[in-house]
Amino acid sequence: MSWIDKILPSGVRRSGGGDGSSSVPEGLWKKCVKCDAVLYLPDVERNRDVCPKCDHHMRIGARRRLDIFFDKENREEVFADIEPIDRLKFKDKKRYRDRLNAAQKATGEKDALIAMCGELHGMPVVALAFEFEFHGGSMGYAVGEKFTRAAHLALEKRAPLVCFSASGGARMQEALISLMQMAKTSAVIERLKCAGVPYVSVMTDPIYGGVSASLALLGDINIAEPDARAGFAGPNIIEQTIRQKLPKGFQRSEFLLEHGAVDMIVHRNKLRDTIARLLGKLMATPEMGAGPAQAVEPVPEEETEQPQGVDGETSAASVPEGDD
Repeated sequence: MSWIDKILPSGVRRSGGGDGSSSVPEGLWKKCVKCDAVLYLPDVERNRDVCPKCDHHMRIGARRRLDIFFDKENREEVFADIEPIDRLKFKDKKRYRDRLNAAQKATGEKDALIAMCGELHGMPVVALAFEFEFHGGSMGYAVGEKFTRAAHLALEKRAPLVCFSASGGARMQEALISLMQMAKTSAVIERLKCAGVPYVSVMTDPIYGGVSASLALLGDINIAEPDARAGFAGPNIIEQTIRQKLPKGFQRSEFLLEHGAVDMIVHRNKLRDTIARLLGKLMATPEMGAGPAQAVEPVPEEETEQPQGVDGETSAASVPEGDD
């Protein structure tokens, strides 16, 4: 036994007889993809998977996302029985059914979206999170159906709906069926709006395609994590199409905030408390920092006036935009 073997703690695996195995315990270190720093994994987990060196927000799974969002008690997964259906019997290099089986085995999930009911600082909330490791978080029948049912549950409970999106877009193997989910999810979000039930969309890295064009950008409040990528088509495709160089930081959350596509950028460590305060104000709950809703007397019709622009015309901000 060498002198270094004598001073190693008993829990550290020692190298075998010349087999080249490492004496460093496995699973204790993680490398940041942005700054290349080698990080102690327990420290990273305590910081909610944010790099303590460069503040890079690492990707996390759907269950981990919901675990750090909800209160520890009174949480329950809903609609866990919804599974994707290969109606088209799609096949490219592999059968779609085989790809689904491989993804389900690798992630332990039935599809790319997880829905839960729980509480946020004591307030009932319905929340969803995309699992990006499952087919890139793509949206097919199961994702659209689970989102729609979760929204209906939020309507029934009069509870806010929160969705953490991370997706590459609609799932090509389901063709038109996946595209129909865009209309389906957009319609149920409109129902939430008409019923006065808040919907908060949180965009994480990355969010593209049909998901960004539907449920991800239709929130009453759209929040993004720092340096998250979001858009419809990727920047490389856009550059090849318009044959121009895109501006620096294009499609990053800071760029989107500057151009009005998102309402705020919130650090992951502050996300839970920030959403709780926003929902408290939207739901007019005193315990969440908002006073009780007060009745407002209706203004007589003859006293109401449309806001006027500088030329005496109606301000564009006061008129809802219609489709071209």
